Amino acid sequence: MRRPSVLTLAGWLALTPLIISCASSPYATSTPAAPAQVTASAPAGATAPAGAAAGTGASPASPAAPAVSPDYIIGPGDTLQVFVWRNPELSVSVPVRPDGKISTPLVEDMVAVGKTAPQLARDMEGVLAEYVRTPKVNIIVTTAASAFSLVKVVGQVAHPMALPYREGMTVLDAVLEVGGLGQFASGNRSKLIRVVNGKETVIHIKLADLVNSGDIKENIPLKPGDVLVVPQSIF
Repeated sequence: MRRPSVLTLAGWLALTPLIISCASSPYATSTPAAPAQVTASAPAGATAPAGAAAGTGASPASPAAPAVSPDYIIGPGDTLQVFVWRNPELSVSVPVRPDGKISTPLVEDMVAVGKTAPQLARDMEGVLAEYVRTPKVNIIVTTAASAFSLVKVVGQVAHPMALPYREGMTVLDAVLEVGGLGQFASGNRSKLIRVVNGKETVIHIKLADLVNSGDIKENIPLKPGDVLVVPQSIF
C-alpha cells in the first residue's frame, strides 16, 4: 500500500510546477471584452445630406447671410449670390460688372444696377421661365462694394474716407472707423445727408454728445449712400 502512495505523491509533485505556470500565465486569465462601438442611429424618417451620402461629409449649400437690407440698390462692384430653387447647377456667385450687368447660366448680360435684389430675382425668373418650369430665384447681396453703398465721412475727423456699408452700421461705427473726431471738430453741429426717393434729407446729429458723453440716442442707423459731415469749430 505504501508504494502506490509514494508514486501518487511523486506524480503530484511533478505536476505542481505546470499548474503554477499555467495559473500565472497572462493567457490563462480572462480579459474583459472591449466595449462595442455605439453608432447613433438617425431618427425615423431622417435623411442624410447629399454630400454625406456620397462620403464627402459636406452639407448642401445654403443661402449666405445677407450683407444689406432687401431695399438695397445694387451697383457695380457688388457680389451677388444667386440661388435657383431645385436647380443647383444654375446657382452661382457673381460680381456686378462695371457695365452694370451680370451673367449666370442661361441668363446672359442681365442688367443688375439700379435694382433691388428682389427686383433682379423676378427679372431673372422671367428669363429662366423659357428653360425651367416655374423657376424660383433668390438673390442675396453678399458683398456691398459699389459706390451706391459707400458711407462717406468728411470734415473734421481723423481720417476722412468712404466706408463700405454693412447691415446694422451706425453713426458711431463710422466715426470710430475714421479715427474719431478731429481736434477742431464741432461735433454737435454735425449732419447726416441722405437721399430718400431722389430727395436730399438732412439729419442733425450731436456727435460730441455721442462720442464724449455716450448719448446713445444720437447713434442713428446709417443707410447706403449716407454722407456724414463734421464741421470745423467756429471758435
